[in-house]
Amino acid sequence: MSDEQTEQQPREHEGYAVGVGPHPQPWPVGERWDPVLLAEGDRRNVVDRYRYWRQEAIVADLDTRRHDFHVAVENWGHDFNIGSVIRTANAMGAKAFHIVGKRRWNRRGAMVTDRYQHEHHHPSVEDFAAWAGEHGIPLVGIDNLPGSRPLETAELPRECVLVFGQEGPGLSPPMQTACELVLHIEQFGSTRSINAGAAAAIAMHAWVRRHVFDQSPN
Repeated sequence: MSDEQTEQQPREHEGYAVGVGPHPQPWPVGERWDPVLLAEGDRRNVVDRYRYWRQEAIVADLDTRRHDFHVAVENWGHDFNIGSVIRTANAMGAKAFHIVGKRRWNRRGAMVTDRYQHEHHHPSVEDFAAWAGEHGIPLVGIDNLPGSRPLETAELPRECVLVFGQEGPGLSPPMQTACELVLHIEQFGSTRSINAGAAAAIAMHAWVRRHVFDQSPN
């Protein structure tokens, strides 16, 4: 089954299909509308605002209001958590996402939300750090490393790249060096770390709280 079929496959939830059926006539007029979706219905994983819109139109509209943070994930071992990180990046309005290391990653967990984001690939940490330097964007690592500062009380830069390591080993030593700031999420149980996808969601929402809702960390 292709990604397109997966996205458009109606899903049943407690007796009803997710999404909307064919649009009633007369159809709306304009370049944003997809005639196939208007005729057959729209079962994609999109908010109601974008029902029946062409994919290109959705991306163009998002580009007018994306936030100033990027998300980067190290991908040295084909981490299955990347899809979850990208899905949250879409939900939080990230400007773009970056894959550092292997270009291929498991997209199933992204629920096709990666199609609405801008993806950049960097084969090495050095290439990634050079890109960030050229654009004047600081790298902010998220990992519970010795010397890291609590995310909850840190002042996150408005323009930055939130960098996440691979599940298990976390940020690689070269990436730790490349980051201008490394933050950790405070924990209160017995486990040493939390899932990389969950950590990414917490960090992105911390940025949103600070720079969208103007909630000071102090």
